[in-house]
Amino acid sequence: MEVGGIQALRAWRERRSGSVSLVPTMGALHSGHQALMDRARAAGDSVVTSIFVNPLQFGTDEDFFQYPRPFEADLEVCEAAGVDFVFAPALGEMYPGAPEVTVSSGRMGAVYEGAARPGHFDGVLTVVAKLFTLTAPDSAVFGLKDIQQFCLVKRMITDLNFDIELIGLPVVRDEDGLAMSSRNEYLAPADRSAALAIPRALDAAAQAAEDGAPIGVEAAAEAVLSVAAGRGDLDLGYLGLVDAATFQPCSLDFDGQALLLVSASVGGTHLIDNVPLEFHRSS
Repeated sequence: MEVGGIQALRAWRERRSGSVSLVPTMGALHSGHQALMDRARAAGDSVVTSIFVNPLQFGTDEDFFQYPRPFEADLEVCEAAGVDFVFAPALGEMYPGAPEVTVSSGRMGAVYEGAARPGHFDGVLTVVAKLFTLTAPDSAVFGLKDIQQFCLVKRMITDLNFDIELIGLPVVRDEDGLAMSSRNEYLAPADRSAALAIPRALDAAAQAAEDGAPIGVEAAAEAVLSVAAGRGDLDLGYLGLVDAATFQPCSLDFDGQALLLVSASVGGTHLIDNVPLEFHRSS
C-alpha cells in the first residue's frame, strides 16, 4: 500500500493499469468505511481511499479543528481492506489559497441538511470534484447514510459530465441499530441510548409505509422522536419525506421512490439518518 499527496498520487496513477475505484473519506475510519472499501475492491482493479478533512464543508461554528484525525489507525484500516493507494494530501496542496471558483450545489443543496448547514454541500461537491479530477477513477463508492450528499454527487456527475460510475452502499449499522458515523465517538453512553430513537423512528415509519399514506409515515416517525425530545435527550433538527429524485416534499398522493430524512442533535453531536420508502397508489 502506498501513501502520499498529489505528486505521489500522479506518479502512482501513471504506473497503474486497469480500473480504479475511489472511496472518499475524512478519516476516523470505522467498519462502515471498510465496507465501502470492500465494495470498491469488487468494482475496480485498484482501490484509492482519500483521507482529507475538508474545511470548505464545515461551518464557522462546526468542529473542523476538533474533528478526529487518527491517521495511523486509519492507515491500518486501509491496509486491512487491501487499499492500493491512500491519498492523504496536505491542506496547502488541496487549497494553495482561498478558492475563488467552487461548485454550487444549487436548489437541492439548500434544503434539509443544506439548510441546517449553509454552504456545506458546496464545500462537499467542490472537494469531490477535485478528488475526481486528481484520482481519475472509473467508479466511486459512497455510503447512503449521507443520502443527500449521494444524490448531489450523482447530479454533479451528470451535470458536469464526469465519466464515473457512482456506487451507493446501504447504511451500515451497529448492532443496536445506530448508523455508523465517525461522530458517534462523541456520544456518552446516555447520549447513545437517546440517539437510538432515530433508527426506531425510521423503523416505525417503514412499518407505517407498508399500508399508509406519506403523511402517516411522517407522523409515525415524529411520534417516536417526540417521546425522546420530551425527555430532553434529543433535539430534532428536521424530519422530511421527500421525492428521492428531486428532494421535494412528497404529496399526499405521491407515487414512487421516497426518502425519509432525519437529523437530530444528541448531547451536542449532530447525527443524520434516512430510510428509503416505496409508495404505490392503488389503481
